[in-house]
Amino acid sequence: MGRAPGVRRRSRKRPVAVLLVALLVLPVVFATWLWFHVDSTVHRIEAFPDYSGRPEAAAGENWLVVGSDSRDGLDPEIAEGLHVGDADGQRTDTILIAHLPDNSTTPTLISIPRDSRVPVPGHGRSMINAAFAIGGPQLLARTVEQATGLRIDHYAEIGFGGFAGLVDAVGGVEMCLDREMHDVKTGETLQAGCQTLQGADALTFVRMRYSDATPRSDLDRVANQRKFIGALASEASSITTFINPFRAYAVADEGADALTMLDSDGPGDLLSLGWAMRGMSSGGVVTTTVPVTDSTAHQWDKEKALRLFEAMETDSPLPQDLIVN
Repeated sequence: MGRAPGVRRRSRKRPVAVLLVALLVLPVVFATWLWFHVDSTVHRIEAFPDYSGRPEAAAGENWLVVGSDSRDGLDPEIAEGLHVGDADGQRTDTILIAHLPDNSTTPTLISIPRDSRVPVPGHGRSMINAAFAIGGPQLLARTVEQATGLRIDHYAEIGFGGFAGLVDAVGGVEMCLDREMHDVKTGETLQAGCQTLQGADALTFVRMRYSDATPRSDLDRVANQRKFIGALASEASSITTFINPFRAYAVADEGADALTMLDSDGPGDLLSLGWAMRGMSSGGVVTTTVPVTDSTAHQWDKEKALRLFEAMETDSPLPQDLIVN
């Protein structure tokens, strides 16, 4: 009789202890499983081959981030809904270099206009996106390395369908448009004001360049792409995503299935990139475009471009006159 109260107290404590253990262990188990799921789901390409004259590794790490307009594997009905047309093969709508420094310098995200005319190894001088169409990621990486003098350490590619799916997985991305955007080529229109863009409209936004709202054509488009990537990275890394296992799984699953990476890269590398880019919306990442001579973006300003790439190579802050949006 005297020990009965103690027994009852222990019996009440046991469920509480089990619950506490479960609350501590289950997130770890889920995170570990999700890590391996991403690693096994992401698409892979062979590592970039070495070649004579390849730039040496320098300070920090460089990612080549590519938005591919390949329609391969995209359901025709989905393609129609995303307004991407029916072009064959693969091209690049987006070419970016993300530089993650080793020191306290702010990470950098650089847009390379896809119509930039540069030497494409083995194919003369051509627009840089031709390198991807001709020789895929390997030739594009070599072209970028030789044009910039920067060694590419990592690679991430996402196609039309994967991009739209990732946007939908985070519940859409809020963007504030100063004016209506109407693309005279596709007929697509985005209204002015703050709004949540779902997959199809997000794709319209990052691809638009034939509009009164994008008078600089591709230069305005790449600026909008960086703006949207920053908002998307912020949404994907938000506390709302992390504390919701269903949303976290959807984002990780869609992202992994949409991405192509080097066979030597893993979830840890991808996490480092995403973590560094999460500060774009708040100014925690320096964003700019390779300096060009005019709005066609065909020719780089050699002197300014050289200073830009030297700053990245040495983990130095970018000169203010090279930061344009």
